[in-house]
Amino acid sequence: MSTEIRALEPNALWNKFADLNAVPRPSKKEERIIRFMKDFGANLGLETFEDEVGNVIIRKPAAKGMEDRKPIVMQSHLDMVHQKNNDTVFDFDTQGIEMHVVDDWVKAKGTTLGADNGLGVATIMAVLESETIEHPALEALFTIDEETGMTGAMGLKGGILKGEILLNLDTEEDDEIGVGCAGGVDVTATRTYKEEETPEFKIGYKITVKGLQGGHSGMQIHEGLGNANKIMNRLLFDGFENYGLRISEIDGGSLRNAIPRESNAIVAIDSVNESTFESEINQLVDVIKKEFKTMEPDLGIEISRTEMPDKIMDLGVQEGFTRALYAACNGVYRMSADIKDLVETSNNIARVIVKDGHIKIGCLTRSSVESSKLDLANTLRATFELTGCEVEFSGDYPGWAPNMDSDILKVMVPIYERLNDGEKPHVAACHAGLECGILGKNYPDMDMISFGPNIKGAHSPDERAQISSAQKYWKFVLEILKHIPKA
Repeated sequence: MSTEIRALEPNALWNKFADLNAVPRPSKKEERIIRFMKDFGANLGLETFEDEVGNVIIRKPAAKGMEDRKPIVMQSHLDMVHQKNNDTVFDFDTQGIEMHVVDDWVKAKGTTLGADNGLGVATIMAVLESETIEHPALEALFTIDEETGMTGAMGLKGGILKGEILLNLDTEEDDEIGVGCAGGVDVTATRTYKEEETPEFKIGYKITVKGLQGGHSGMQIHEGLGNANKIMNRLLFDGFENYGLRISEIDGGSLRNAIPRESNAIVAIDSVNESTFESEINQLVDVIKKEFKTMEPDLGIEISRTEMPDKIMDLGVQEGFTRALYAACNGVYRMSADIKDLVETSNNIARVIVKDGHIKIGCLTRSSVESSKLDLANTLRATFELTGCEVEFSGDYPGWAPNMDSDILKVMVPIYERLNDGEKPHVAACHAGLECGILGKNYPDMDMISFGPNIKGAHSPDERAQISSAQKYWKFVLEILKHIPKA
């Protein structure tokens, strides 16, 4: 681990982040990080335990003189999104994240950084370890599997936590205090199809879409970033309409909560159309690149000859499939009528797989309004069912309704203004999925708030954490802990 990271200020925060990033912690494979956190708490002599689903809870008594304050919960999730650049050789299951400093930013070398939500976890670790920080009685709640289903938050039973205030450290703008978030549901369309033998007169092509920025499918869904699955389908649709292109395989996107950066397809066309196909599709490539030149300057689309595939998709199924993907909503569906500039409802066409007679299309639909979430999910369902797909809704989790009368909010706003020369924080709901809404189901009386340092490009290899912002955030944390209201 680079010594330059450990030398950064605040030293306590960055050292714990470096310790954390040395431990592989993919979603669904958190055994090592759970053990790491339990050992960390036990070595401090603090009450430490793991609940039934794998969440780790560490309790620390109040600092001297703070015994009369309301007990609090500090909460962050242990898992991280694993994404890497196509040319980066890295094994997330065995390697720690390789970090370096670029100007005012900490970045990883070709992979996601894990600042989401590793900086939150590191903050709590630093507070637990400190003998000088003033704080009330606190419970550290480290949840698992936030990124792929929030099963840790969903599995946390009522009655385990004793705190009255929850500080969620999973917001990615340091001038924002989060008071609400979107809920979500996975919409998955599947079907089987008959494969056909590829006729001898056809030739094979490989089409690759790459170089897109990707990013967080909630926080960045409104930015107009390219979706590799939608761009690929546009190419396939055009090739089919004009040159009878036939699909053999598609592998696009990766994680449900990441805007797809890459897609690959193997296709076949009639050999007599070779030159005209290449000419026209490259004209379309130029058109698409011009459309995205501002937001996606590194977009690459490659069309190259390859071996003719043995099998191709049934013609009727292919026609319905490409039309359904064209029609399916991707991006913002509705803006909030109540909160300015807030995306209310959106969809991310995250994963498209076509291979060996099976189609799978995975979407993550988000909304801060439950009825609107269901409306969009049903819109997608109807679109895909018209093509013969079976559609399943899963992983449904609720949003977090804003509470503008929150007592901890009333404490935090004046602290922020005092620390930042009178500047007012942005008190807002976000379009990401935070665990507060889920935790609130079993802890309805707990006062919850969310905040954090500046993190850009989360869920992509461009993820980076701002050093100066971490310093600003750390001071904010210390002042909040010092001014928790009396019980």
